Amino acid sequence: MAKRVLTTESGAPVADNQNSATAGVGGPILLQDQHLLEKLARFNRERIPERVVHARGSGAYGYFEVTDDVTGFTSADFLSSVGKRTETFLRFSTVADSLGGADAVRDPRGFALKFYTDEGNYDLVGNNTPVFFIKDPIKFPDFIHSQKRDPFTGKQEPDNVWDFWAHAPEATHQVTWLMGDRGIPASYRHMNGYGSHTYQWTNAEGEAFFVKYHFKTNQGVRSLSADQAAELVGKDANSHQTDLLQAIERGVNPSWTLHVQVMPAAEAADYRFNPFDLTKVWPHSDYPLQRVGRLVLDRNPDNVFAEVEQAAFSPNNFVPGIGPSPDKMLQGRLFAYADAHRYRLGVNHTHLPVNAPRTAVVDNYGRDGLHTTRNGSRHDKNYEPNSYAGPAQTDAALAAPLAIHGWTGTHEAPAHTKDDDFFQAGELFRIMSEDEKGRLVANIAGGLSQVTRDDVIEKNLAHFHAADADYGKRVEEAVRALRED
Repeated sequence: MAKRVLTTESGAPVADNQNSATAGVGGPILLQDQHLLEKLARFNRERIPERVVHARGSGAYGYFEVTDDVTGFTSADFLSSVGKRTETFLRFSTVADSLGGADAVRDPRGFALKFYTDEGNYDLVGNNTPVFFIKDPIKFPDFIHSQKRDPFTGKQEPDNVWDFWAHAPEATHQVTWLMGDRGIPASYRHMNGYGSHTYQWTNAEGEAFFVKYHFKTNQGVRSLSADQAAELVGKDANSHQTDLLQAIERGVNPSWTLHVQVMPAAEAADYRFNPFDLTKVWPHSDYPLQRVGRLVLDRNPDNVFAEVEQAAFSPNNFVPGIGPSPDKMLQGRLFAYADAHRYRLGVNHTHLPVNAPRTAVVDNYGRDGLHTTRNGSRHDKNYEPNSYAGPAQTDAALAAPLAIHGWTGTHEAPAHTKDDDFFQAGELFRIMSEDEKGRLVANIAGGLSQVTRDDVIEKNLAHFHAADADYGKRVEEAVRALRED
């Protein structure tokens, strides 16, 4: 095998990579040492802005295989036949901490999945919980600010965390999830994933359905207690990354079974819960899970920066047969996610290999910008319509239109018969075992008891009382006991 030659960025061979050029032996370094300057300048620019949320992530490639016929609900090509496989990339993440944070912490987990379909990339951006803390995107920056490091102390503050939740009663359901047994997954392989939002499927006849995605882990759900997590963080802060990497390298390929809940569009208006409220679930007794297929992860990225850190997901990347719903949080994310990637990675981030379609042909009039790799030739025009056989619209909508009515303005979401902020949190508490309830209460009290303002504590206690009398009583007693110690 021929010996490889070290070169500069321009391809020139490097004579000496051990010593800088100097003015004589022991003299000062020369500005003309192009190789030194290039190395230092490039090193200074190796990092890009980390994600504001979901900064700490791990990922792997795999495939999705259809196991059940769902063509009655959607015309999406990658779901069109049993046995069809589509290449995928899945990125897991924590939400609140920075890129250097630990994996085994109490925090929701991101579950962002990219399908490289023949009709373009389809991105499904969700979490390991079926609900979230808020229902309107205008509160998202406030929520994240309350959970991140305090501007003064430089660390996460219980006062901020619980003060926001005190003023956001709709968070009670997700807080119950987060503080319960599933709040710290044992690994990324041992947790479920959810689309969380409500999406629209449209079949070949134009019939519209609203759907929720559920990826059930085939490894079984396993979680850590707070003490187990603290011990694991001390041993390996990258525990979940280590576990995922090593499992796939050993050929122990994790998998999930995808189910969906399907609601005919006509039933949405009169459903007892607002079906587009991200703080609510659809009980399975109302809309049972229907199996769709199997997701398998079988290949690790070769370069974490190129393929995990630069992976860009946006819920506005739809394919024919799948579209948005009136879910307000989803509507906000349709803009925010893509805009975040334009800031972090540049307007041409979709040209990066991990983000580029695999089989679909990209053909549009996007031009120029930093790092462009496809700019057209002398024969290609950069406007439309044109007389030069450029790409043209199909006139075929990706999904069914959404009916709208009423006056513009800043409206609260329409109330359905069971649309309070506490009913589902109480339902979740009541199906827990006594041991699960005890751990949930201990986790909540551990944080809430550290809050310095009595009024913030009282507001949060009122939420748990409203969800379930026993739930509120237990939390109140546990907080009091900890504060008296």
